[in-house]
Amino acid sequence: MGHLKTFIGAAALAVSLGLASASAAGPDLASMSAGERIAFTKAMPKGGELHNHISGAVFPETLLAWAAEDGRCVDVPKLALAPPPCDRPGLRPAAEAIVDGELYSDLLDSFSTRQPGFLDRSGHDQFFGVFDRIGGLGPGRVGDMLAVVMDDLAHQNTFYLEAMITPQGGPAAALGLTVGLKDDLAQMKAEIDAAGLPDLVRAAIAGADAMEARARQVLACETPAPRPGCQVTVRYLVQTIRILPPEATFAQLQLGVALVQADPRWVGLQMVAPEDHPTALANYSRHMEMVGFLTGRGQLAPVALHAGELTFDYAPPEHLRDHIAQAVRIAGAQRIGHGVDLPHETGAEALVAEMARAGVMVEVNLTSNAVILELGPDEHPYAWLRDRGVPVSLSTDDAGLLRIDLSHEYERAHAYGATYEDLKLSARNALAFSFLSGEGLWADPGRYARPTQACRGQIGAAAPRGACASLVEASDKAKEQWRHEALLAAFEKSAAARPR
Repeated sequence: MGHLKTFIGAAALAVSLGLASASAAGPDLASMSAGERIAFTKAMPKGGELHNHISGAVFPETLLAWAAEDGRCVDVPKLALAPPPCDRPGLRPAAEAIVDGELYSDLLDSFSTRQPGFLDRSGHDQFFGVFDRIGGLGPGRVGDMLAVVMDDLAHQNTFYLEAMITPQGGPAAALGLTVGLKDDLAQMKAEIDAAGLPDLVRAAIAGADAMEARARQVLACETPAPRPGCQVTVRYLVQTIRILPPEATFAQLQLGVALVQADPRWVGLQMVAPEDHPTALANYSRHMEMVGFLTGRGQLAPVALHAGELTFDYAPPEHLRDHIAQAVRIAGAQRIGHGVDLPHETGAEALVAEMARAGVMVEVNLTSNAVILELGPDEHPYAWLRDRGVPVSLSTDDAGLLRIDLSHEYERAHAYGATYEDLKLSARNALAFSFLSGEGLWADPGRYARPTQACRGQIGAAAPRGACASLVEASDKAKEQWRHEALLAAFEKSAAARPR
C-alpha cells in the first residue's frame, strides 16, 4: 500500500496503516501476524523493566558456560550445580557435563521451565526449585549477570532497569537471629543497629561498586567500542526473604531501608520467595507491619511488594482476601508485584479504585503467572485493572528461567486484549512509576495527556529548552522519560513508514 510519511495522519492513511481507529490511536496489533508483532514489540521502546530478579534473569546455557569456565561441578542425580572438587560421588565437572548431549539437555530443563511437567513437577514447583539448583554457581558472577540483563534490554530498545538483589542477605539475617524477635519493633531495630548493621551497609555499597565495575568491564564501557548495554541506567531494589524467621527478615528489611538512605543507587524494598510458603503465610501480617514501621509507610524508603501471587491451588481462601490490601494500607506499597488474586480480595472494586486514585502500580508478569499459577488470558486480572484505571506495566520476573524477554511479554499482552496504546502506556508507566529520583515530565502520570508546565509543547523534541532543559538536567526521572519520548517518537515515525 505504499509508505506513509507520518505516524499521525488523515483517516484514510490511518486505515491503510492498520490503526485501531480513524483517530490514529496506533497500529492495530490484531491485524498483524505473530511474526510481525514480535518484530514490532522487539523494536518498540519499552521504557524500563521494574520486576527483574537478576538471579533468574540469565538463560541456563549461559549459566552452564560460566560454571564450566569457573571449574564448578554438576550434581548429576540432582541436576544441579555444585562447588568443587568434582571428584565426589555423583559429581562431574561442568566442562565435561556440557558436552554430554543428553545430560546437557536435562540440565537446561532443570534450570528453566521450558519442559512442562519436567520430572512430574508442576510449573510452580519447577520454577521455585530452580534457584537452589543453580545456587552452586556461587556469587562471583553477579556482575556478569547484570551485564547480560543490561545488554539484553538495550537490544530491545529499553534503557532503564530496577534490578532485585539481596545485598548482605546472610549476614543481615544472622544479625536478626542474634538479636531475636521482639514485640517492640523500635527496640529490635535499635539492637540490630548496635549489633553491626552499619558495617553491613558499607559492605553492601562496596559489593554494588564491585558488581557494577565488573558489568562495565564485561560490556567494554570504557573502551572505544562499548556494547549497547552501557547505555542502560540501573537502579536496585533490596530483596528481602519472606520465608526466614521473622527476626531475620526484619533485619534484612532494616538493612534495605538504611541502604536506600545511604546510596542513591538503591531505590526501594521488595519481599521475595513463594508467597504461599507456610512461613510466608503465617507471618504475612507481621511482615506488612514491619515494612510499614521501618519505611514510614514508604516515606523513608519506597516500597514495591510481591503480593497476591496466589490462587486456590496454593493457598486457602482466607489468604486471598487481603494480602494486597495489607501491602497497600499497612506496608505503604507504591507498587504491587503480580497482584493476580486482586479479584478475590474483600471489597475488590473499592481496593482497585483506591489503587487507581493513589497511583499504586501493578507490575504484570504474564508468562510467569501462566507458568507458575496456570493463569491464562481469561483468568488474569490484567484487562480488568486496565479498565479500572490502575497503572500497570509489563515485566519479565525471571526471564532466563522462563526463557522469555521483555518484548515477549509485550507481544503476549495482545492475547490479553492489549492494544498498541496499552503497550505505550505500559512503557511510560515503567518510568513514571519507577523509583527514580526527581520530578517527572508528566503532570498526569498514568494518563500522559498533560506534560508538566516546564515541558509543555516540547515532548518528543530533539532537545529540551529553557525551563524544561533545567528540569531534565536536575531530575533522573525526567532525564529517562525524555530519552524514552525521543525513542518513541522515532519508533512511531519508523513504524508509520513501513509498507502495509
